Amino acid sequence: GHVLMGTMDFKTDPSAVTINLLLIVRPEEAASKEKGQREGQTEGGRGAGLEGDGNGNSRSQPPQGTDLNGGHGPSDPCEQTPPITSGPHKGTQVTVEIHHEDTSPQLIKRLSLGKGSQRLRGHDNKGFQKAEAARPPGAKDLHAYPWDKSSLKSMPVDLQQFEKLDAYALKVNVKNSVEELVKALLKQARTDLEKVRAIWMWICHHIEYDVVGYHNKSQLSSKPRDVLQMGKSICEGYAELFEHMCSLAGIQCKKLSGHAKGHGYKTGQTFTGDSDHAWNAVYLEGRWHLLDSTWGSGSVDDSFTKFTQRYNEFYFLTHPALFINNHFPDNSNWQLLKPTLTLKEFENNMLHNSNFYTLGLLAVHPDTPIIQTVNGKASVSVDCRHGTLFMFKLKGTDEHGLMTLKKHGMKLDIYPQKTGSHKLEIFAKPSKAEASDDVYKCVVEYVVQCESVDKAMRFPRELHQPVGPSWFSERQGFLRPSHREPVLHTNDGRCCLTFTLGKDISVLTSLHTDGSSLAEDMGRRHVLQIRRKNQIELKVHLPHAGNFVLKIYSKKKSDPGNYDYIFNYLIRCLNTEVKWPAFPQSYSKWLQDYEILEPLSGLLPANRNVQFKLKMHGIAKVLVQAESTHPLTQNKGCWEGTCNTSGCREVFVMVHENANHSFYSHVLRYEVETQ
Repeated sequence: GHVLMGTMDFKTDPSAVTINLLLIVRPEEAASKEKGQREGQTEGGRGAGLEGDGNGNSRSQPPQGTDLNGGHGPSDPCEQTPPITSGPHKGTQVTVEIHHEDTSPQLIKRLSLGKGSQRLRGHDNKGFQKAEAARPPGAKDLHAYPWDKSSLKSMPVDLQQFEKLDAYALKVNVKNSVEELVKALLKQARTDLEKVRAIWMWICHHIEYDVVGYHNKSQLSSKPRDVLQMGKSICEGYAELFEHMCSLAGIQCKKLSGHAKGHGYKTGQTFTGDSDHAWNAVYLEGRWHLLDSTWGSGSVDDSFTKFTQRYNEFYFLTHPALFINNHFPDNSNWQLLKPTLTLKEFENNMLHNSNFYTLGLLAVHPDTPIIQTVNGKASVSVDCRHGTLFMFKLKGTDEHGLMTLKKHGMKLDIYPQKTGSHKLEIFAKPSKAEASDDVYKCVVEYVVQCESVDKAMRFPRELHQPVGPSWFSERQGFLRPSHREPVLHTNDGRCCLTFTLGKDISVLTSLHTDGSSLAEDMGRRHVLQIRRKNQIELKVHLPHAGNFVLKIYSKKKSDPGNYDYIFNYLIRCLNTEVKWPAFPQSYSKWLQDYEILEPLSGLLPANRNVQFKLKMHGIAKVLVQAESTHPLTQNKGCWEGTCNTSGCREVFVMVHENANHSFYSHVLRYEVETQ
């Protein structure tokens, strides 16, 4: 073999410089050299010729060949250089790397002599294309931090184009050797991206996390061959198998290790000591990309005794600004970020799990995991792209908060009713979910530290989250609400809300409060509905001071079925003088667009003449029945008249729908005060 030497002017002390030269040898020599190399290397070592520390440095220290990730790699330089065959064109590329012992990896200059082919690769004796030496991350690998809210991945990936390949990779069932497995997987893969995808899909669906081995690491082998035979491993084994399979496929891949906010992570904890997780970087289309096949394969339960296989697309080529959310590499260059984060920043940063991003959420405020209440209150908000439904649990219940849905997210005010530290979990689900997605998934967790309790902000048990109108109630046909806020304050115990209603909607309302002051039927009678074409007005008269919930239900008029709950308001009244009676009771013949002008009170004074004024259409006669019967007369669309309440306990309004019939229907019932 001929050695090409480059002549260099050294401006520095030559002793402080390491030079890696790639030797050019003939193919048959390459094969035998490679064979000797492979046999002199343990299976679990680097795959084909990846550099000792993954930064392109063949460092003279530390002598035992520990790479930057604490794993042991080969320290013999000849093992770190892949054989290269000269291509058909005579001008062969030679790469010379020069660096001081203390140069930081991104500053390495790559000097290339001669023209010739850009990608020179050799074949080993098993017919595999060998991967080139892993080049260290440089400027073009870096992504801006924080995340620019664009893509979840570090390169454009069309998942639909992978459907066939994914299905093929899942079916491959080769367990006798890693080489055979890779050969089978690559049959359907043309590009490097497809090769990586096939390897990724296979590992995520065929290797289980070894919960038993995790507790007894001494018995555990992370060698690719053993991981394949066992069909299970811990993160180390996933990462080594991934790296080895990529190198067999001729793709540069590097095992990385560091700290992860994974199982057992506690909000706000610090990380000390050795790294606790391993993952990979792969080199595709001229850039480094990150992935975690352990986390792509599923999850472990809280007691760490059971692994559930649940494929997670998020950890395939994750955008580095999102990957840093729960992966902190030992070597900060492998964050692939500018600027890089410090361990302290990583510890203090909010943990968003993969559901957060896959559901299209963008940000939370505050973005620190521990929040203090101020005067008994803490506030949280979430930004998202489009209609997403949210729920929350504070110490396992949603009673002590007010959550409102916004077009692009939600806002939540929390009023813990005990001092101390409380776990606050926020859940989300898409509003137009497929059946499979129709569950709320936890997207973010806080610790709320409460110093004082605001007793006044105790909410009725009947209050449902979210509170107030939103895009969701609009979608159900309640448009242009007069009150957009979730809480209505009234001093005189009365309030009035209006909406424009979508077509064909029937509305039902009820008022609730804690304690037994409002039985269900009375709760309905403290709200009066008035319909004018497509407008609805809801008049509320509170029976006493306190906190009340106004619930609103609807159904399609044409549907025979039940009413569906849509939304609710919180109504607050501090005035203890308030004492409104219920509205009169109405019967089925009282139509939605009839209107009571007077008397609005369902409780009439005894021994009085009471004035009646009712808006009704399409009827022949109206009678008010007290001790005796009083006909009302029609005047400009209203039926009017008086009635005396003496000598009776109740008063009914009755209608004659057809003048030729003697049949009357009850439409309203009033009570009369007892003496």
